[in-house]
Amino acid sequence: MTEAVALAAYSGVAPRLIHPDWPAPQMVGSVQTTRTGGVSLPPYASFNLGAHVGDAPEAVRHNRALLQSLLPAVPIWLEQTHSAEVVELSAALRLAGAEPPRADAAVCRAPGMVCAIMTADCLPVLFCDREGKAVAAAHAGWRGLLAGVLENTAAAMRLAPERLLAWFGPAIGPNAFVVGEEVRAAFIAQNPAADAAFREAAPQNTRDAAERKYHANLYHLARQRLYRLGVTRVFGGNFCTFCDDSRFFSWRRDRQTGRTASLIWISGDRGQKPED
Repeated sequence: MTEAVALAAYSGVAPRLIHPDWPAPQMVGSVQTTRTGGVSLPPYASFNLGAHVGDAPEAVRHNRALLQSLLPAVPIWLEQTHSAEVVELSAALRLAGAEPPRADAAVCRAPGMVCAIMTADCLPVLFCDREGKAVAAAHAGWRGLLAGVLENTAAAMRLAPERLLAWFGPAIGPNAFVVGEEVRAAFIAQNPAADAAFREAAPQNTRDAAERKYHANLYHLARQRLYRLGVTRVFGGNFCTFCDDSRFFSWRRDRQTGRTASLIWISGDRGQKPED
């Protein structure tokens, strides 16, 4: 696909954004993208921001430019690997041509940098503190949760847990997310209370009949982990990427699909936020 074809595919609809509903301080800006408003063609239609999923590079560049026009600075993208690695953003990472940090969470303490993570079923978690001294974004699928990505992100903010706020963005919901016994057992081994986040699922076919499967609640697992840290001001968590195909990409639903972004920053203009 050429850039001309991509631009011709553009519907003229502005990107549809979700503004997190949480009591973040005025100087903290945050936004969640949806799949609507870009130039990508199916199966990535239309506001795909992932450059690693097989979409036409010129379409992704155009979509990212659209997003950038709504933000105070260029987002610093990560090379996400379902790890618990956290990077602290610095001015050097804004340089043109800089390699994306290999991490699944980013922390920032100064204006002029935008933390960004991409998801398509995994749980995005945004963090800030009550005074707006630090912000963070974490990519928390079940592997990242189990590895401690939320705990590492909160620790990297270097602030008392009771001062932190968290917002859960769009993730696959518990009615759609099915995992094996080994995933459930791994979480329960770390915290027996995690059993409350799983309920047994009926076999999907004859082959699975002998294997116990469970519906897993990522939101519940993440909330448990934050509460154990002392982070109790937790918001959001009312989405299902799998069920809401008009707004969200879902890897589990479609396999070949795009990525949405969750972004957060400290604003130099006292909290001006992008418009829908």
